[in-house]
Amino acid sequence: MNIKNTLHYLGKAVLFGLIMAAIFLLATSLFNGGNGNHGLLQPASHDGSELSFAKAVRRAAPAVVNIYSLSIDQNRPLNSSSLQGLGSGVIMSKEGYILTNYHVIKQADEIVVALQDGRKFTSEVIGSDPETDLAVLKIEGDNLPIVPINLDIPVQVGDVVLAIGNPYNLGQTITQGIISATGRNGLSTGYLDFLQTDAAINAGNSGGALIDTRGELIGINTAAFQIGGEGGGHGINFAIPIKLAHSIMDKLIQHGRVIRGALGISGEALSPVVAQILNLPDTKGVLITGIDATGPAAKAQLMPKDVIIKYEGEEVPGVEMLMDRIAETMPGKKVMMTIIRQGKPQEIPVVIGEKPVSNG
Repeated sequence: MNIKNTLHYLGKAVLFGLIMAAIFLLATSLFNGGNGNHGLLQPASHDGSELSFAKAVRRAAPAVVNIYSLSIDQNRPLNSSSLQGLGSGVIMSKEGYILTNYHVIKQADEIVVALQDGRKFTSEVIGSDPETDLAVLKIEGDNLPIVPINLDIPVQVGDVVLAIGNPYNLGQTITQGIISATGRNGLSTGYLDFLQTDAAINAGNSGGALIDTRGELIGINTAAFQIGGEGGGHGINFAIPIKLAHSIMDKLIQHGRVIRGALGISGEALSPVVAQILNLPDTKGVLITGIDATGPAAKAQLMPKDVIIKYEGEEVPGVEMLMDRIAETMPGKKVMMTIIRQGKPQEIPVVIGEKPVSNG
């Protein structure tokens, strides 16, 4: 009887242990996302690779160069103190084209490019675009490192990013953060074009690379948010999206400058009140508020209070889209615009002009 009781209790203990083990295994599986690869909480591997961005850095960093803009003063000896506008750049092709910021090189008499492998080159300025603060340089060299690019991957708020550059001429440095906000990719100007990140972009990082965790270029670092006379340090930094930067680079290589279309208007978004006054069905479109007397719009007899609702058959949701489409249109091209004038739609042909080049 004692043996039977003992076996009975042992059986209960074993069964209880098996049940608890099963519950533990199930809970662990659920907590780790159902498998060993995609859980909410993953143990680090032996080399810690899950928590490292070293592979991404190794892919991109060799193509990020240090740029020294050298200003020559005939009244002063040429030495290291002649270096000004220290910044960064990114090698974009095997032909030696380098993207950087216009403000890095605009005062330079000679530009020296230093690679991470120790090589140094003097460079040629292929073209610059003050409106987007971009410039293209060219160096002659063999086996140049090229930054990985994928123009088809969208950047999303919350993506982890790394900024690579040469802050304060300390040497190549990597900072990490996330995408805080994204903008659009067009040729018109303004902060709406920028990627916002909290990855540190200090003096000297300008023109450097903003990459994702795959090591692919997503932007060109350009500015830190400033208040009054303060410097950066607010965690609000900006980079030019790679689609826009790549488009500008192609135009600079082809023409030496960026050719932008112009319509010769000023406009604003429609408010519900204005839409009601003008007897419009909704608030889509752009209300013309001013006309350049010598511009293409005046020649096409567009008038203030006209509302542009379509550009080349494409609906116009707001000012930014319209200005981008105009800027992207080659000067001399005739385009068809749909407007509403005094409550009635009209088709107006307009020959797009060329926007004057800014001198920075």
